[in-house]
Amino acid sequence: MSAKFFSNARIYTPHDSGSPLRATEQGALKHYEYGAMMVEDGFITAIGDEGAIVKAIGHGAIVEEIDCRRKCVIPGFVDPHTHMCFASLREHEFTMRLQGTPYLEILEKGGGILSSVKAVAQASVEHLSAMTIRHASRALSFGTTTVEIKSGYGLDTVNELKMLEAIDRAALFLPLDVVATFLGAHAIPPAYSNAPDDFITLVIEDMLPAVVRQGVAEHCDIFCEKGVFSINQGRRLLRAAQKSGLKVKLHADEVHDLGGAGLAVELGALSADHLLAVSAGNIEAMATSGVVATLLPGTAYSLKKPYAPARKMIDHGVPVALATDCNPGSSFTESMAFVIGLAVMNMELTPAEALTAATLNAAYAIDMAAKVGSLDVGKQADFLLLDGETPAILAYHAGVSSVDRVYKKGELVAGGAGVSRGE
Repeated sequence: MSAKFFSNARIYTPHDSGSPLRATEQGALKHYEYGAMMVEDGFITAIGDEGAIVKAIGHGAIVEEIDCRRKCVIPGFVDPHTHMCFASLREHEFTMRLQGTPYLEILEKGGGILSSVKAVAQASVEHLSAMTIRHASRALSFGTTTVEIKSGYGLDTVNELKMLEAIDRAALFLPLDVVATFLGAHAIPPAYSNAPDDFITLVIEDMLPAVVRQGVAEHCDIFCEKGVFSINQGRRLLRAAQKSGLKVKLHADEVHDLGGAGLAVELGALSADHLLAVSAGNIEAMATSGVVATLLPGTAYSLKKPYAPARKMIDHGVPVALATDCNPGSSFTESMAFVIGLAVMNMELTPAEALTAATLNAAYAIDMAAKVGSLDVGKQADFLLLDGETPAILAYHAGVSSVDRVYKKGELVAGGAGVSRGE
C-alpha cells in the first residue's frame, strides 16, 4: 500500500453531501487552517486538522510526508464543458469579429463552425488526438484534473466517431480523467439547411447507435438555439439518447430564451449550459430540480456579450457550475482560473462560490462527483497547491496562473505555469 501524508496545508474545499451545492451552501467551504490529508493508493483516507489526524493514525502509519509549505490546498478543477478536440485554430475570425464582421458573413467566407467541420473531415485521428492532448495538457498545468470533451465538429457518423476515437486515444496519454460527450447535433450541415428534422432523424437512427456501439461517449448534448435546433428537436434526440443509455445535457438559451433550461428540467438532464438568455421562470424551475446550471463566462467575454445571471441563479437556489467552453471559435482558453476570475469580477460570485462552481458542482454536471470535485474521504486525491493563502488568490492575482502544484491521485503531475515556487 502506498501511503502519503500531506501536511502543513491551508485546506479549502466544498463538502459533498450527495447533491450539488446550492444557495448559501455553495459558498460554505470547509477550512482547515493547519490541515493535513492522508492518501493511500490515490484516495483520501483522512482529512482535517493536522494534529487530530496524527493523533488518530499515529506517526508509524506515515510512510511519506509531503510538506505543503502553508500553501492553500483546494480540489483539482473540474471543467465540465469543452470542445478541446478540434483540428485547427480560427484566429483570423477573432480579428474579424473585433472589426464588427457579422457571424453570418464569417460563415459565408468559409469561417465559423463549418470551417472546424471541414478541418476535422480532413484530419486524421492521430492529428485530432495530438491536438486534444495539447489542449488538455495545458489545462492540466492550470489545475484542471478532470475534463469533459465533446465531439461536434464531425456532423456525420464517420467524423463524429473519429472525434470520439481521438478523445479516447488522448485520454490514454493524459494524467487526468476525461469524460467524452457526443454532440452530433452541434450545427445543421449545409446539405440539411432546409431539413433540420431530417438531420435529427439521421443523428437518432444512424449516429447514435454507432456512438453507443463504439462505447466512448458517456453523454449526449445538443445545441438548442434559434437558427440551430428547436426544443422539439432537442427533446426527440435527448429522449432517444436516454433510451440508449447515455446521460444528457444541452446547450441552452445562449442567445435567445428558447426554453432549453425548461427542457433540461423536463428530461432530468445533468446540466443546462450557457444560459445567458434564460428566463426567470426557468431559473425557478431549475431551482426545484437537480439540473446544474453550467455557466461559460469565457464565451461571454470573448463575444462581448452580457454574462449569465449567476447571482440571481444562486440566490434562487440553482446549483451553478463553471466551465471554460474551450473551443477554437468563441472561447479559446484552457484556464479555469481565468474563468473563476471572470465569475468573481463580472458575475458577482464570491471566491468561495466560484471555487465550488469549478469543482464539486462541475463534477455533478458530468456525473463524476462520486470520484472528484471535493476533498472528502473516499474520493480521489486530486488537488492543487496555490501560490497564496486562500482561494481568493485565483481572482485576485489576475492574468497569471496561481497554481503552484497539481496532484492527481496523490501524485505530482504538473508544477504550475509561470509562478514562483517560493523555495
